Amino acid sequence: MKSILVEKCYLNSLSNIERKKYLHKVRLVKLLHAEGAKSNSDICRILNISSPTTIILINELLSDGIIEKKGKGKSIGGRKPELYSLKNNSFYVLCIEMNRFKTEMAILDNNNNNITGIKSFPLRLTKDKSAIKHLHEFSEKLIKSSLIDTDRLVGIGIGMPGLVDSNAGKNYTYLEGSLGDSEALKDILEEKFNKPVYVQNDVKTITLAECRFGLALNKKDALVLLMDWGIGLGIIMDGKLQSGMSGFAGEIGHIPFVKDGELCHCGKRGCLETVASGIALARMAKEGIKSGQTSLLNTLSEEEIDQIEPQIVIDAANKGDQYAINILSQVGENLGKAVATLIQLFNPEIIILGGKIAEAKQYITIPMRHAINTYCMTRIRENTKIVPSTLGNSAGILGSASIVIENTFERQIELASQ
Repeated sequence: MKSILVEKCYLNSLSNIERKKYLHKVRLVKLLHAEGAKSNSDICRILNISSPTTIILINELLSDGIIEKKGKGKSIGGRKPELYSLKNNSFYVLCIEMNRFKTEMAILDNNNNNITGIKSFPLRLTKDKSAIKHLHEFSEKLIKSSLIDTDRLVGIGIGMPGLVDSNAGKNYTYLEGSLGDSEALKDILEEKFNKPVYVQNDVKTITLAECRFGLALNKKDALVLLMDWGIGLGIIMDGKLQSGMSGFAGEIGHIPFVKDGELCHCGKRGCLETVASGIALARMAKEGIKSGQTSLLNTLSEEEIDQIEPQIVIDAANKGDQYAINILSQVGENLGKAVATLIQLFNPEIIILGGKIAEAKQYITIPMRHAINTYCMTRIRENTKIVPSTLGNSAGILGSASIVIENTFERQIELASQ
């Protein structure tokens, strides 16, 4: 990748003709990453450059081992054209998905092949920056065991919950350090890894994955509702991911929902998360067990009750436990009421449900749909599809990889255009 990823000092040494050629080469590689195998004529048409120029670029990239021939394309009256795509293992990205109670990592190559598999580490998110040391140690361990050429590791992408300003590289909810500490998480990690680091909110990371590889592909207006320990919203309008002024758009979990309700971890009372999230589901399950509700959950030990997770409630519901079904229904109804508002605000073509709560399937979606029918105008809701994500637990990893690679190419294009 040294012929593609270069420093400003190298670009300054190039003539205008050489710089233009380099810029074409970066755009060609970016195109193949984003859209897959292309023929010479496809590349000419999309990048608006001549056939002789693309042939030179293709031959150089073939010689550098960055692209390869990928069979034949469809013929439109003559010989089938040769197709070209990025070669596997041309470069790598370390993808990190941080959750409140665990952290998952994987190393993907430029074609999204998972080199290491998704590895889970017992690293909890807190406000304290001391966890950064352990994050780096786990990451280095994974990189070392993968046996990849670290010169080909182009960056690290991190998706995490909380108020994340991706431009500043800060999370104002987690790993924020002591009062008055202004050092950005991105800067700390870049110093440790000696690689570019990109920090993004977990919902926006997953939403980007849905845009590139999932059910939001080629959709102009879509919403991604992440239903996990918390509730988050990814917004796609006019085909673009919306972040808002500071990157905080989509914090639906902390809108006021219940007057004088439960205290939320954000400090306010009655937020949507207090009645329609994994946190709410676990609290309701604990309260039911302790009040003597008849349930399979009564077989849990005291320690298991204190550490109850949404999956345990979902498993009980799948076994026919009526109490588990009832509390999932309450969560689904509250979510549906909130989604009805979203449909009337955004008029989306599709709403994609992701996260652990979405795995409850009909126990969540049926009461959710009933509430949407009750609270949303028929004309607005009737053409909106509500579907579970098909990406599974790889969504955050795929989204992190896309963020790193797209930013890497954009940086090179910006440097070459100056």
